[in-house]
Amino acid sequence: MSVRKDVIMASLVKARETAPSRGFEQSVDLTVNLKDLDMRQPDNRVNLRVQVPHGVGGQKVLVFAQGDMALRARRAGADRVVEPIELNSMGSDKKETKRQLNRYDIFVAEAPLMPTVGRVAGPILGPRGKMPTPVPPQAPIDAILERERRTVVLRSRDRAFVKCKVGKESMPDEILADNIEYVLSNLTRALNRGLNNVQSVFLKLTMGPAIKVI
Repeated sequence: MSVRKDVIMASLVKARETAPSRGFEQSVDLTVNLKDLDMRQPDNRVNLRVQVPHGVGGQKVLVFAQGDMALRARRAGADRVVEPIELNSMGSDKKETKRQLNRYDIFVAEAPLMPTVGRVAGPILGPRGKMPTPVPPQAPIDAILERERRTVVLRSRDRAFVKCKVGKESMPDEILADNIEYVLSNLTRALNRGLNNVQSVFLKLTMGPAIKVI
């Protein structure tokens, strides 16, 4: 059993109609409320990384790297590359570091730098569930960045819901519906009782009201 695509499409239309226009491009956000799961039990908690078929658009990527990987990351289109000297200097001003890191959605780190990244950025990124993905120095960073830009994270911790961005308002409804279907399919497969563990599903644009899908 799954959520029908035509139901998702109708909800997207309503989400667009009810969201006020803004001077920026709004995200399309998905929230899934869960039921009949004791979230105090770690085995019931959701922690999924899903590579959606069409990407979600506008994901800004920061890479912690050095030497050859730093060069390749820039060539691959990383929005920012932080090398060791800058990384170490970040530790001196936590407020400014938080302000800078909050500009980015995705974080990747060359594996040898992870201890320093964890010390400097971990207290900021950890609570957001955005600790960098570690990669070996010789890894194909271009392919990794492409994959990460298509990845959404569903993490419940001890709360009975998950939420994620599934696209931007400029994306066609058909494309958005594909992404939403794919996320819901992966989520329900990960739940003990599938869709029977889903209480409700909502869609919204950033500044719009939540529209109930099911």
